[in-house]
Amino acid sequence: MTEAAKVAVPEASGETAPAPQQIHFYEKHKKIYIRSVQGWWATWRWVFVWGTQLLFYGLPWIQWNERQAILFHLVERKFYLFGLILWPQDVFYLTVILILSAYGLFLFTAVAGRLFCGYACPQTVYTEIFMWVENRLEGDRPARLKLDKGPMTGKKLRLKTVKHLIWGLFSLWTGFTLVGYFTPVQELLTNARHFGFGGWEIFWILFYGGFTYLMAGFMREQVCKYMCPYARFQSVMFDPDTLVITYDQKRGEPRGVRRKNADNAALGACIDCSICVHVCPTGIDIRKGLQYECIGCGACIDACDEVMDKISQPRGLVRYTSENALAGKYGRTGLMSHIIRPRILVYTAILALITLAASWSLLTRVPLRADVLRDRTILSREVRGGKIENLYILKVMNISETPRTFSIQVSGLEGLELATGQQITIAAAENEELTVSVQVPMGVTPKGTHKIFFDVVADDDPQVAVHEKTTFIMP
Repeated sequence: MTEAAKVAVPEASGETAPAPQQIHFYEKHKKIYIRSVQGWWATWRWVFVWGTQLLFYGLPWIQWNERQAILFHLVERKFYLFGLILWPQDVFYLTVILILSAYGLFLFTAVAGRLFCGYACPQTVYTEIFMWVENRLEGDRPARLKLDKGPMTGKKLRLKTVKHLIWGLFSLWTGFTLVGYFTPVQELLTNARHFGFGGWEIFWILFYGGFTYLMAGFMREQVCKYMCPYARFQSVMFDPDTLVITYDQKRGEPRGVRRKNADNAALGACIDCSICVHVCPTGIDIRKGLQYECIGCGACIDACDEVMDKISQPRGLVRYTSENALAGKYGRTGLMSHIIRPRILVYTAILALITLAASWSLLTRVPLRADVLRDRTILSREVRGGKIENLYILKVMNISETPRTFSIQVSGLEGLELATGQQITIAAAENEELTVSVQVPMGVTPKGTHKIFFDVVADDDPQVAVHEKTTFIMP
């Protein structure tokens, strides 16, 4: 059974068996109706929504040197990042990016908790956008509750249809934009006008768009609570000095409604209005303490501060602070000094070293690649003039933004020479492959395998050069 199992109790002799009991293994999903909230934290959430989406939807349209500025061109097997061009041989930098992302995640979480989840995570950002559309069409929390509980009327059908239509179009545009990072977006737009998409382009537009529609429109908090691994291992990166969303129990308890002409001195600051629960995108009660479902969005802080203002109480019943600060081990002035602690210094040092090393490698790398492969069809052969010839396949990649002419030289053996052309011109960000004949006079070099070297040098800049090793076979 998926939702419940019936446990039968054996019937005792002479006694009536009790009714079967149901044990529920999975809690039935309840739709969360989020109440809109305004405040300092809500403003910053929308700053990140606008910032991330302007970057995501805008970057594919930026041009650089008559091409798309950011393009991960899978067909050409080249990654363009403004003036930087990465080839498959540069997979090292992908590894560095993954390492930096991991250490950056550790550092940011150890300092500030799950603020990434609450402000910059795509799931949070798109859910915020979808909820904004829903709120504008169907109204705030009470209106949506009433609409969903009511019968299907013409107005309800119209509102639901328009909402899902907007969600669907936005999701398709999101999928189109994603594919625009892997196929030139201008080419993609032309194909869209003539319905000339390729098979994989159609698949990824529908796949990514469909998941945006599903996760931001329907699954929402379930992704954060059940699918995202970050929520599960975040506790490993937390410590008592990590900044998190907290509820001050000493000040808030015992909670209760404040009544006129009554002695409210025994009550805490919390009036048990539950607005902090109504505004939470994952539907938790922050008053129960730190929970893995909390994404650190700060909506409950804005809601509680608004209530505190109405009842003339100081703000900060729910606030962004650390467990040690909440326990009174240090005040607000000591909060920032406890952020800089040994683990933070270690994470920062490692992150800085890797970043500096990767940056230095990118800045000093030679904008030229050369690969030398032996022609396996002919290991060596005797040619006219009493010479032994070996054939090689030379692949030269010009990874700069300007066309260049390169000179090819060989060394390593007495009498070694190129029997083919010694120059090659390659367009900007292109590569050329050519078959090269290398010859040695017979009898000058003993039989066996010998090391030789290919030198490829740019004619306009001797510093742009590579030195590749290979072998020459003398029969």
